[in-house]
Amino acid sequence: MAFTRNQDDQEKPSSSTSHRGVHPVAVVVGFTVLCASWMLNAMDRQLFYPLLPDIGDDLGFTLAQDGFLATGFTLGLGVAGFLAGFVVDRYSRKTVIIVSVLVYSLGTAAIPLSYHVADMAVYRIISGVGEGVQGTALYAIVGSFFFHRRAFAAGFIGVAFGGGLFLGPMVGVPFAENFDTWKAPFFLFGSLGLVMAVLIMTLVSRRMSEVKRDIEESAATRDFGHVPASPYNRNIVLFGFGAASSGMIFYGFTGLYPTYLREQLAFESGQAALAVSLLGIGAMLALVAGWLGDKINQKWLLVCTFLIISVIAYLIYNVVTATIGQYVLAFLMGAFASGSLFTNTATAMQRSVRPELVGRGQGLFMLTYYVAAAFSGSTFAWLVSHGDWGQAGLWQLTILPLVAAAVLSFVDRKRMIIPGVK
Repeated sequence: MAFTRNQDDQEKPSSSTSHRGVHPVAVVVGFTVLCASWMLNAMDRQLFYPLLPDIGDDLGFTLAQDGFLATGFTLGLGVAGFLAGFVVDRYSRKTVIIVSVLVYSLGTAAIPLSYHVADMAVYRIISGVGEGVQGTALYAIVGSFFFHRRAFAAGFIGVAFGGGLFLGPMVGVPFAENFDTWKAPFFLFGSLGLVMAVLIMTLVSRRMSEVKRDIEESAATRDFGHVPASPYNRNIVLFGFGAASSGMIFYGFTGLYPTYLREQLAFESGQAALAVSLLGIGAMLALVAGWLGDKINQKWLLVCTFLIISVIAYLIYNVVTATIGQYVLAFLMGAFASGSLFTNTATAMQRSVRPELVGRGQGLFMLTYYVAAAFSGSTFAWLVSHGDWGQAGLWQLTILPLVAAAVLSFVDRKRMIIPGVK
């Protein structure tokens, strides 16, 4: 369907509207600090996985318990992220982010105090609540402030996330070894969260974080009639399935991948940590993936991404056993399962709702992505226990992406806000 020039003009807020009263230096500084806060978020998450075998040995956890602890925290992340969608559409996003950073940092610092699965699960869920609220608020800021190039801007957030995936194990594992306890890096990262909250408070301009006011005020003068009025529409449902599949794939993979490397392929702890870190380096290609999401058909970009992931996962669990091969495949999994899927599914769901509901759209993404992720680790562990690693990888990481690709082929692109369409 061709849109008229007038419709295209209406879609794009002018720079004077989107960036009103914000100095370019303030934008750069504020956005950098926000990216750094998301990087710390990723470091907190990724730190847990390479240390999980040591935590399990120390506290006597089973593989199923390991799987639950690895990904169960995302249940809090998803539910809180969804509820935050209502909050960030009404209240200060800067304040929401500051509080969320404090919450996930306190949850991280409390993990070493655990003695059983139950209390560690509670601390992990608390951390997930903070991370989910932050994610919704952060992507809502990006979706509003960088309205017309939101996928490209979200790519920078993805780069920060990838950097956190890389740095978490590379900093955390040696730190644990130096102090001869897996508990040490959790105290370190929890403390860094307090510092980050102060930086956000002092360096992020509210004129940047609250630009949604301008979008909402001007939305009434623009024609978004082709986008459904309700945030609960057909495209949201289809992309929501894609988001849920993405959560099952990425967290099912990352949650037990270090365990697979160490127990099945006999990798040393340092080798497993490096593989997980390379996953983060791959995720940093989110910037390229976001740029593509603004330039080409985002629907088919996601379909192709799912197909590529299916092939990568099959190779990881059923073909390649060599160290270098696993390093390469881990990098590719990070590039596609995190860099492309997360960035483009999140922004596609924002584009499936009207501008004044961008927080709601992001909240729905957080809900579908992370609630599914919460059960991905335990599901993967169950598949392993009822077969082997190869069969688990086949069902959850090879066949599921094929199903998701088929579902997304039914997305109606004409009902979305598409950049550059005339």
